[in-house]
Amino acid sequence: MSNLTDNVSAERYLNHPLFGLLYRVALAGEGRDLYATLYAQRMFFLVTLQPRGAQFEVIPLMDARHLAEQNLVRTRREGAEAHAPWRLLFDQTFI
Repeated sequence: MSNLTDNVSAERYLNHPLFGLLYRVALAGEGRDLYATLYAQRMFFLVTLQPRGAQFEVIPLMDARHLAEQNLVRTRREGAEAHAPWRLLFDQTFI
């Protein structure tokens, strides 16, 4: 697996067939990332990228927040420089 912090400054977007543009909120581990709808920020998806597309799983707000909090715990161990961008994104999304 690549570095868990990845490069958060390189924003990641996906296009969902029904809900439009999604942006990455957090790394979710096991080859999955947490995404939210760009315009209606209360819809969250657990996305698994596959060789032939992506698998989208809708998840509730509290589950999405929990995954994002777990990402914050992981990045905190790697230092302030790795943690700060993820913290900002968490605050913008959930607070």
